Amino acid sequence: GLRPDEARLLALGEQVYTRNCAACHGAQLQGQPNWRQRDAQGLLPAPPHDASGHTWHHPDEVLIRITKHGVASGAGLKSYQTAMPIYDGVLSDEEIVAVLSWIKAQWPAHIRARHDGMNQAAARQR
Repeated sequence: GLRPDEARLLALGEQVYTRNCAACHGAQLQGQPNWRQRDAQGLLPAPPHDASGHTWHHPDEVLIRITKHGVASGAGLKSYQTAMPIYDGVLSDEEIVAVLSWIKAQWPAHIRARHDGMNQAAARQR
């Protein structure tokens, strides 16, 4: 799972985010403009990863799968088309956990608490 209170991991996560994610998801996690509206190619722009987005609506396991294996496979949306790269073989598992932990560490406390509750519910369903 994500570890948003681990300083060493967060330092790595910030580096990974800056290098691999910020170009699309924004230096301030703000996403691309009009991220809910498909572009001319029919793709959705990169969503924000701050509290205004829906990243925190997904448990850790789903976020890790989406980052590693892509949106279609990770979220179980077979025909989903996206510009987001698949990071399996590009980022290590630790780097994926680090970057997602860093993103979570940027959320306000009440959003982090809701996300923790979602993870607990997901663990109970296994």
